[in-house]
Amino acid sequence: MNVLLSVAFVICWSSGFIGAKLGAGSADAVTILMWRFLPLALVLGAFAVVRARAAWRGLTARDLLRQCVIGALSQSGYLLTVYYAIQLGVSSGTTALVDGTQPLVAGALAGPLLRSHVSGRQWLGLCLGVAGVLVVTSADAAAARGVPLWAYAVPFLGMLSLVAATFLESRARRTVAPSVAMTIHCGTSAVVFTVLAAASGAAVPPAETSFWMAIGWLVLLATFGGYGLYWLVLRRSGVLRVNTLMFLMAPVTAVWGAVMFGEPFGPQTAAGLAVALIAVAVVRGRAADPVGDPVGDPTGGATGGGNSGDVPARRADNGTRV
Repeated sequence: MNVLLSVAFVICWSSGFIGAKLGAGSADAVTILMWRFLPLALVLGAFAVVRARAAWRGLTARDLLRQCVIGALSQSGYLLTVYYAIQLGVSSGTTALVDGTQPLVAGALAGPLLRSHVSGRQWLGLCLGVAGVLVVTSADAAAARGVPLWAYAVPFLGMLSLVAATFLESRARRTVAPSVAMTIHCGTSAVVFTVLAAASGAAVPPAETSFWMAIGWLVLLATFGGYGLYWLVLRRSGVLRVNTLMFLMAPVTAVWGAVMFGEPFGPQTAAGLAVALIAVAVVRGRAADPVGDPVGDPTGGATGGGNSGDVPARRADNGTRV
């Protein structure tokens, strides 16, 4: 089950880069993001009122505020930087490259923030993953023309925003049901992007069919699929392992772009994909399982994700709550 969830997560998360490219030619980044999240927030809010009220019981104002901050970091901050970078001319491959450095940053911070040990095997996998992503995207980055240098710092800020959200969630004392978390996160993003779009005069959507096709693509695949699976895999497998899957985003996006947009896919891309797959296998191998018990959980393992208990859930061997 974890393997299937991981594969689905990689495909759906990568779809966000493709969706951003689909919509980039018809509207500004804030316009796309506003209409991606506004209807979604309304639907999720209505569902929470009608069908999921029990999942909200016991949540305090502090819990809700924490989820709002997590949503602002992991959705609003991360997605705005990705879309804005593509709008500035940074290619989707280069954006995926910067996003692919997230596991290395998360791995480096896992020790001081989660009091967990990162083994030599895990560091080897992390370095292999970065190498694979670099192989796939280096040629594309070198060929870029007319893009200001500061534009490449934009997706880097988004990557840091997502890392911050991941650790903030991992250090929370109470587990929030995924349906509740997604509703709060999407509602927060809808407010943020609506305010930004209205302030910049970009709230009115274009009439092009391609725009609404891109919105549908982003809502179904990137939001429900990618974002929802991100937190599910995080709670089942832990910070380091879910972030290791990020190494696959750049090569998978490259393959997808070749099929959908006719972008070149040569031996360099194939080699990078192979290295990234090896990196995931190294980090997720059984030899890496015993390391990293940040709080001495006597059970030594997870019990499954998605519970919304009224008491703080115990932590698993990977530092997340289950």
